[in-house]
Amino acid sequence: MSLVSGTLSQRFRWVICLAPLALGGCGGNLYLAGTEPRAVECAPYARELTGMELGGEAYRWWDEANGLYARSQTPAAGAALVFRRSWTLPAGHVAVVDKILSAREILVNQANWIHDRISHDDEVRDVSAYNDWTLVRVWWRPTGSLGVTLYPTYGFVGPRALALAELDPGPNRSLQDGDSSAICGPVWTEMATSRKW
Repeated sequence: MSLVSGTLSQRFRWVICLAPLALGGCGGNLYLAGTEPRAVECAPYARELTGMELGGEAYRWWDEANGLYARSQTPAAGAALVFRRSWTLPAGHVAVVDKILSAREILVNQANWIHDRISHDDEVRDVSAYNDWTLVRVWWRPTGSLGVTLYPTYGFVGPRALALAELDPGPNRSLQDGDSSAICGPVWTEMATSRKW
């Protein structure tokens, strides 16, 4: 029996049987340039890339990093940009900085921005009023342009753990002595002993 012959109910059965195959070919295996078809969530992928030992939902990374990893409002290669929870991102999101293009533009590697896909070199643009990376727009590959949604973020975590000296400088050494850049680089603005964001 062919697909076009037979009763309506017989043709309907063929459609029901073949529909998953057709959908798997067009939607389930969608491949966009710069993405890998790999089912993974953003937090485990960012943990794999950075080596940071932070767990739980993505938005929790900011608080969990306090005292363990440097936190900043300035991007650095290898750092994780932590997105706040929102109605579009109920668990938040984390993306790992790959390259810094300018003071307001970076490229990130991330998972699950496009459902169940790993994306490389997606542009993220700081659109915050004070250039502090608290509000961003993210590249949306399906349209080939920056997305229109504005996403609130906490800032950047990492890319490395704080050293014991950074956690407790001791009575004879202060992080304000001008040597903090030698410890953590000029881009990191927060240490465990400094103000909290």
